[in-house]
Amino acid sequence: MKVIGITGYKKSGKTTLALKLSDELTKRGYKVAIVKHINQDLDLANSDTSKYKEGLTQVAAITPKESVIFLKNKKNLEEIIKYFEADIALIEGFKKEKTFPKIVCLREESEKAELFDGLQLCTAGFVSKGADPKLYDFNILNDEDIKKIAEIAINKSFKLPNLNCGECGYQDCYGLAREIVKGNKTLDDCLSLEPLTLVKVDGKIVSMNSFIAKIVKNTITGLLSPLKGFTKGDIEIKIKQK
Repeated sequence: MKVIGITGYKKSGKTTLALKLSDELTKRGYKVAIVKHINQDLDLANSDTSKYKEGLTQVAAITPKESVIFLKNKKNLEEIIKYFEADIALIEGFKKEKTFPKIVCLREESEKAELFDGLQLCTAGFVSKGADPKLYDFNILNDEDIKKIAEIAINKSFKLPNLNCGECGYQDCYGLAREIVKGNKTLDDCLSLEPLTLVKVDGKIVSMNSFIAKIVKNTITGLLSPLKGFTKGDIEIKIKQK
């Protein structure tokens, strides 16, 4: 799944851009998902669902038209996007996340220094009368500009796994992400996206360097290869810990 962020301060046009961009991408045949960061609790006052949420950490609501899942315990982006069946995910907010490129929505020039983190692909905003036309790359209210932003989302969006394994030569995923945005590196430089050996504990990927990954692989294949019925191919092992 490709991912692109839409970041900026309040009233900068983030939601307007997300809606217009998702509509344009959908028209082009892409399945689009959106994750929005909200600072306050979701308002479900006086609903039956809110009564269940008071004492439970996992609640689902199913109607003839839609389904909603509420998870009270905090989840990170990597865990949430696993629920999606989408080609492109738009991430609204989450200014501190640094594993995907971003569109920065601006209200004034000074915000560039505050919001630019080396992952920005372009800027956008509400170009009004009297505003500096050089402040933004694109006008959120211009349909032709939305089409251009869609091209950027299609061609330049990506998501690194946030494992910070160091196998790419950088200390963390942020370092590689910045180089991908600059055009100096590609997703192929992330060895953890398609690892030959993948270990998950409680659904979360365990970061391993190439030396440990090779030991795990050789140990497992060495133990299984003498067994009757063993053939070459992908190996899946599930261990339940009591």
